[in-house]
Amino acid sequence: MSILIDEDKCTGCRRCLSACPYDALELDDKRAVVTPGCTNCGACLESCKFEAISFDGPADRIKMDVTGFEGIYVFIETTENRVSRGSLEILGKAGELAREAHRSGKECRVAAILIGHQVGALADELIHFGADHVILIDDERFRTYRTDYYTKAVAEVVRKKMPEILLLGATPLGRDLAPRIANRLKTGLTADCTRLSLCEKEGILLQTRPAFGGNIMATIVCPDNRPQMATVRPGVMKKQDPDRARQGTREKMEVSLTKKDDLVRVKEIIGHQGESLDLEDARIIVAGGRGVKGAEGFKLLEGLAGALGAKIGATRAAVEAGWISQDHQVGQTGKTIRPDLYIACGVSGSIQHMAGVMGAARIIAINKDKNAPITDMADVSYVGDLFQVIPDLTRKIKDHRGALKAS
Repeated sequence: MSILIDEDKCTGCRRCLSACPYDALELDDKRAVVTPGCTNCGACLESCKFEAISFDGPADRIKMDVTGFEGIYVFIETTENRVSRGSLEILGKAGELAREAHRSGKECRVAAILIGHQVGALADELIHFGADHVILIDDERFRTYRTDYYTKAVAEVVRKKMPEILLLGATPLGRDLAPRIANRLKTGLTADCTRLSLCEKEGILLQTRPAFGGNIMATIVCPDNRPQMATVRPGVMKKQDPDRARQGTREKMEVSLTKKDDLVRVKEIIGHQGESLDLEDARIIVAGGRGVKGAEGFKLLEGLAGALGAKIGATRAAVEAGWISQDHQVGQTGKTIRPDLYIACGVSGSIQHMAGVMGAARIIAINKDKNAPITDMADVSYVGDLFQVIPDLTRKIKDHRGALKAS
């Protein structure tokens, strides 16, 4: 089965050329013709206003030819020429998936898509963290993230390299970029995944994410289109230790940008004011829930956090009550964290909240309700009034640190 073009009906309007995700159409004597790069995705059929394009089979059996796609590609997110922790976590997971594919007898390599300006020095780091190959697009115009530019760049990489799987971080940038790439490539996208694996029988990507408010976990597949795309929640995958002896390859690519792609102009960049809230990287987090009773309660937690060198987290209920800003929110609809120590103060321990906390090495719960769900999940639970416990605990920690310095 394949795409057919009626030369008598074709007017050479070029609509199908723009619609084709894989540049598999070209004009020959002012008529569209199909090139060997066609994957039978069917995108061109909908674009033709003259009914000049058809499929030599039942319309409901149009199916992309996925045989030429291979490899796992990871879009690398950078900030001020530093690779994000989330991208390194995804690279580690991509390596695990590649090893799964190898065990089933399938060749699979991990490639990193690195886009920016003067970011070439980061290629070695990506290889050390699991990339077999780094595709570098280095251009002054990519210094600042712009949706249209980055969409075109990643789409061009996919068209030329035809990866079987494309992974991005479920960050604000990734959530903006991924659906646009998926739409341009006419493929599916599973957002906010917390687990990835390969089907033992078919080798397709099993993409698991929470659904219905986190009450169930849904596994989604994309069997008929490529690449299989997913965004991965930061903090849920474990970052691998770097292997400094690891070797890989590098490749530079150019992207042709036109006025058509220049839809947005960056006039000014205003940096974040105040302390950075990278909760995903915090070793200790002190979090408050409904039990802190208000913004004053969080000031109490700030004293404990200051004594421990910790950062402040919060539940959704506390954020929605307006006691603290949303960038502190931990849980299903907030950030997923992996601290060495998580101290939950007045936190009930709902399923949605604990979904973002289960990666913590140790959990201490302070709650006056001995039947709160978090008491069963915590390594240590203290049943008591946090407004009495926290000041006492803070004072003892400060006294202990003072004694250590004196000695």
